[in-house]
Amino acid sequence: MKQIALYGKGGIGKSTTSANLSAALSDCGLDIMQIGCDPKHDSTRMLMWGEWIPTVLDLVRERGDADITVSDAVFTGYGGIRCVEAGGPEPGIGCAGRGIIATFQLLQRLEALYGDVIIYDVLGDVVCGGFAMPMREGYAREIYLVTSGEFMSLYAANNICKAIARLSKRTRSVCSLAGVICNAKNIPGEEELVREFAERVNSRMVAYIPRARIVQIAEVNQRTVIEYAPESEQADVYRELANTIMENTTFTIPTPLEMNELEELARSHLTL
Repeated sequence: MKQIALYGKGGIGKSTTSANLSAALSDCGLDIMQIGCDPKHDSTRMLMWGEWIPTVLDLVRERGDADITVSDAVFTGYGGIRCVEAGGPEPGIGCAGRGIIATFQLLQRLEALYGDVIIYDVLGDVVCGGFAMPMREGYAREIYLVTSGEFMSLYAANNICKAIARLSKRTRSVCSLAGVICNAKNIPGEEELVREFAERVNSRMVAYIPRARIVQIAEVNQRTVIEYAPESEQADVYRELANTIMENTTFTIPTPLEMNELEELARSHLTL
């Protein structure tokens, strides 16, 4: 079983990338599970044709975890993809990472963590204990960073590198950095910047996803690009990413940049 996690700054396009990746892998005949590990609980919406499925944390709050069954928490979407949303606390109350912890504990108890590929879609703005759990506890073994050329997106990606590097010092650690995905914002020099960032943190850029209007059109129609526009160039980009991930055998321990190094790198590529 291949277990991967996509980490990145909120709003960078992790969920769009994850859902289209899942759809592309499913089209190859693979058994896929996608787990949304973000309090916004919108990771699987396009796979579920716009449906906001119940979150594990909401179910636990309502009835406790003892009476929850697989059918309560796991929903079948496009291509037979099994979809789960961890959820989060009510605004202003509790820890955002608690939903992830509760989700993994429940799915383990129900023996629901199985398949050819499990994709964890994880918020990476702050790598607290909850958000780091997929890689800390060995659920996600291959970590992909989703970033653009925006400085704060690179800053978040660099912080995730720090978390991976720190966790790698644990004797039981199994997670490693598998690559960087550039989800473009059409910033001049963006591709070169993200490519150099990946190299500087001891990794490589595995995909450049151009900004395309078809992504927004598909989402308005509550579909992934893979389902809504399967003949589009953008769909081919996601299929190529899926193929790259399945064939990837290059995993590293990252060497995160110091803040001044990251700022200097950004300045060297972003011009007026």
